[in-house]
Amino acid sequence: MFAVAWGGNEFTPLLVMYRLEHGFAPVVVDLFLFAYVLGIVPALLVGGPLSDRLGRRPVMVPAPFVALVGSAVLALGSDSAPLLILGRILCGIALGLGMAVGGSWLKELSDPRWDPRATAGAGARRAAMSLTAGFGVGAGIAGALAQWAPMPSALSYFVHIGLSIGAGTALLRTPETRPAQPEAERTALREDLKIPAAGHARFLFVIAPVAPWVFGAASSAYAILPALMTGHSGDAPIAFSALLCVVALGAGFAIQSLGRRIDTPHNARAVAVALTLLVVGMVTAAAAAAALTVPLALLAAVVLGCGYGMALVSGLQEVQRIARPDDLAGLTAVFYSLSYLGFAVPAVMVYLSQTYPVLTYPAMFVVGAVAAAACLVLVLAKWQAHLPERASA
Repeated sequence: MFAVAWGGNEFTPLLVMYRLEHGFAPVVVDLFLFAYVLGIVPALLVGGPLSDRLGRRPVMVPAPFVALVGSAVLALGSDSAPLLILGRILCGIALGLGMAVGGSWLKELSDPRWDPRATAGAGARRAAMSLTAGFGVGAGIAGALAQWAPMPSALSYFVHIGLSIGAGTALLRTPETRPAQPEAERTALREDLKIPAAGHARFLFVIAPVAPWVFGAASSAYAILPALMTGHSGDAPIAFSALLCVVALGAGFAIQSLGRRIDTPHNARAVAVALTLLVVGMVTAAAAAAALTVPLALLAAVVLGCGYGMALVSGLQEVQRIARPDDLAGLTAVFYSLSYLGFAVPAVMVYLSQTYPVLTYPAMFVVGAVAAAACLVLVLAKWQAHLPERASA
C-alpha cells in the first residue's frame, strides 16, 4: 500500500515543473492531477468486490507491477499530454486496487487470528497511515530529485520502479485471508458489484459528507497552494511544492496515530473533529491565498493535512463498523471513490478563477469553509443515529 501510494502522489509536487519547464497550461496540469481518478474509481469499484469473490491475493498482487508500468510511462512522456494522462491512469489503477483490496486485506490481517497484538481499529489506522506515508514520502523525494538531481523529469519515477519491484516481490508471501468462493456458490459478477451497505443510513449521513473532503483538503494543500506560491517561494518552487506535500501529509500521518484516542464507536466524534479541522483549514487557506506568504502557506498545509488525515481514518473506521465481511472491500471502495472526488477541486478552482474573475481563491476557500461547516452540522445532527450496535439491540 505504501508503494502504490508513493506512485500515486510522486507526480503532485512535479505539477509546478510541468507548468514552468514543459509549458503546460495550469488547467491542463490540474487535469493531469485528476486523470488518475479515471483509473482509481473503476479499480476501486471492481477490484473490491472482485477480491471478495476471488480472494485478496490474486487481485492485489498485480497492483505494484501496474504502478511500475505507470511510472515508466510517466518517465518517458514528460512532454506528451497523452502519455502523462496514460501514466497517471495506470498509477490510479494500482492505487485503487491498493486502497480497496489492500485496505481490506490489511484489516483482516489485523484480526487477532493473524495478529494477536492488534487493537480495535488497528486495520483502519494501519491502512490510513500506510497510504499517508506513501503519499508524503513519495512526494517529498520526487520534489527534491526534480529540483536538485539530474534527469528531473525521470529520476523520481525510476526510484519508484525499484520500490515497486521490491514491494511486489514481498507481497507474494503475504497470507491469504479470504479464500476464493467455490465456483458453485458464485453469483453473477454484476450481483457482486452491488453493495447494499452503501445505502446504510450511517453511510449516507455520516460517512458520505466527510468523504470528498479527504482529498479535497489534501489537493488544496499540495496542489492549489503550491501553484499560488510559485512566484513567492524563492528559487526552488518545485522543492517548496514538495515541502507543502510533506508538511500536509506529515500532519495527516501524525493525527492518524491519535485516531484511536479520538474515535469512539458510540458516536461520530472522530468525523466531527475532522470536519472542524477542515473548516479551520479552509479559513486558513483563504488567508494564505490572500497574503501569499511562506509562513501562512505552511500553516494552512498543516491544518488542511490534519483535516485530511482525520477525515481518512475516521471515515475508514466508520466503514469497517457497518460493513459485513462479504462487502467490506466493496464499501471501502465506495468510500474511497467518493473521497477522490476531491481531486477535481484544483481544476474546478482554476476554471472558475479564469472564467469569473470575481471568484478569487480567497473567496472560493471561504465558500469551502461554509460547505465544510454545513457538513459538520449534518454529522452532528446524526451524531448517534443508526449506529450498528444500536441496530443490533
